[in-house]
Amino acid sequence: QVQLVESGGGLVQAGGSLRLSCAASRSIFSFNSMGWYRQAPGKQRDMVATITDLLSKNYADSVKGRFTISSDDTKRTVYLQMNSLKPEDTAVYYCKAREGLSREYWGKGTLVTVSS
Repeated sequence: QVQLVESGGGLVQAGGSLRLSCAASRSIFSFNSMGWYRQAPGKQRDMVATITDLLSKNYADSVKGRFTISSDDTKRTVYLQMNSLKPEDTAVYYCKAREGLSREYWGKGTLVTVSS
């Protein structure tokens, strides 16, 4: 059973930074892709950033230029560096790993709160 454990969330003022981590129970290159998603209260869960096993990266328009996704397979960890945070970035951030065409694994999430 694959486990994904997120950490690094917290309370930060607008303009500040946080780095989220997603630790996987096996090599991150065993997945086709990994990514970060977020869900604000009353809203759907949206993609924030993804990285493939070939290290191709994709970002939501709302975070381009502010967030950076990276990976370190020696630590089996995917990171999300978040800079210039805005109140609208407030959400629960989830890590997801995709294997094959349809198998997905999710972490339990970490809460990010950005105060104005």
